[in-house]
Amino acid sequence: MPSESSKTIARTGRGREDSASDYDLTVEQLAAEVGMSVRNIRNHHTRGLLPPPEVRARVGYYNSEHVARLRLILDLQADGFNLTAIERLLGGSDGLAERLLGLRKAVTTPFEPEAPELITLEELEKRFGEVDGKDAARVGKLRLLVALGDDRFEVPSPALLDAAEQVVALGIPLHAALVLIERVSRDCDSISRGFTKLFLRELWEPFDEAGQPDEGWDELIEGVDALRPLASEALLALFKLRMTAQLEDAFGKVIEHQAKRK
Repeated sequence: MPSESSKTIARTGRGREDSASDYDLTVEQLAAEVGMSVRNIRNHHTRGLLPPPEVRARVGYYNSEHVARLRLILDLQADGFNLTAIERLLGGSDGLAERLLGLRKAVTTPFEPEAPELITLEELEKRFGEVDGKDAARVGKLRLLVALGDDRFEVPSPALLDAAEQVVALGIPLHAALVLIERVSRDCDSISRGFTKLFLRELWEPFDEAGQPDEGWDELIEGVDALRPLASEALLALFKLRMTAQLEDAFGKVIEHQAKRK
């Protein structure tokens, strides 16, 4: 499936880079990029929520900063903020919008970006056989596959689907694997909430209580950048220890049972 960057390449004739000058979009292209109507974008201009575009030959061009600003507005609206509150938030002090964008980027940047793939129903059945209704519902709920219509599916994490295929190849039923993935997903939600609460309690709340000093924003964003890989590394290290211990205990019992049978 084409990535967002490849879509932009098709529209602009060049790749997306961090430099704003290398990312030119008309208002129509900007609307398509962020999933917002041109009318709403112009409304945000009027309210002062969006900086003006660069005008060349009477055409306004928008860059990555405009895209990031509009996505931040959409996220804030999804969190329940109305435009008046967003206007106060983004206009609260010099540079606040840019700092919020920096914090949002640190929070939302994927650990290791994985390009989605497309797969057909025929290919799925070759890899996994027929899937009953309940297991198909589990697959949808876990977002292992996203139905696109015409018996086509997007695979958000090809690595996870490959792992599921390898588990099935070992002789473990797909149903049993999906039940375990559901449990792991719930456990991961709990662990993620724990690390998020740690960030809020130990980093954000002291920063907020101190009045959000200008010099503290960079340190806060660096803290978010560092926390995510640290959380991942700590979780993996603990899992390796616990998995080894569980296997040793389980197979110790298997060997003991076998010895008693002789």
